[in-house]
Amino acid sequence: MKDEREILRGILDIHVHAGPSVANRAVDAADMLKEAVVAGYRGFLVKDHYFPSCMGVKMVQEHCDARGVEIYSSMALNNSIGLFNALSVDAAINMGAKIIYFPTVSSKNHIDHHKGTFVGAGKMSVPETPVTYVDENGKMDDEAIEILKLLAEKDVVLGTGHGTAWEIDHLVEKATELGVKHILVNHPQFHIGASYEQMTKWANLGAFIEINVCVFTCGSKLGTLGDEVIGEMLKAVPLDRMILDSDMGQNGNGSPVEGMYRFIRVLMDKFGLSEEDIDLIAKKNPALLLNV
Repeated sequence: MKDEREILRGILDIHVHAGPSVANRAVDAADMLKEAVVAGYRGFLVKDHYFPSCMGVKMVQEHCDARGVEIYSSMALNNSIGLFNALSVDAAINMGAKIIYFPTVSSKNHIDHHKGTFVGAGKMSVPETPVTYVDENGKMDDEAIEILKLLAEKDVVLGTGHGTAWEIDHLVEKATELGVKHILVNHPQFHIGASYEQMTKWANLGAFIEINVCVFTCGSKLGTLGDEVIGEMLKAVPLDRMILDSDMGQNGNGSPVEGMYRFIRVLMDKFGLSEEDIDLIAKKNPALLLNV
């Protein structure tokens, strides 16, 4: 009898909130590596909202027994690193960062949704200055545009972050116009407020659309969205433009690997996705996005 967990072999989870971080995490990068080795993952990417993950990832990759598992890093353009800071972006890219995210926790949209408190901030005490980077007339911040030019030049992935659907729509259009080849729209179904029509539009522009384990009630303890959203996303976004990742690692939310397996079973058992479909959205598409 075939081992059902064999489906995990080769997964590339490009959204893991592994420590160290300012907040307590269920796993750090070394813990996640151990789980990934057991599951047979191809790799995973560590995302942190406040600090580039490059240094910690590099140390774990080089000094732990990775057994072929690749660990990737990233940086989010929040107030803690100087927002649209080209020097920080250049440094992170030279340290191996694969994804640069537009504002997440510093985004006004994120702050509004969390009503001023965010458990992922740990004991941070300096108040955030809420960030918007597209005005009501659709004009994008000049420094933000310079970052997009740098990402295009360096051929690095743009993660769209936690802005409003208005901001993300302008961001995807501008990034495409400026020649950014690799775009990941982060959880458009959660806090972003994107319509399914917008998801289709962004996919047609060449962006990958993220579907995250963490945000669904069937996926994690912190999930708030019902299964019907999964069905609508599967209608709106072609599988060759969709990326499945966990978005897990939060303290008390369980194992990112177990969350991924649980959600894959839902996709297969309730929504009829095949093993080939899972291979596409959890293995091939993430590798294509990261160009690995």
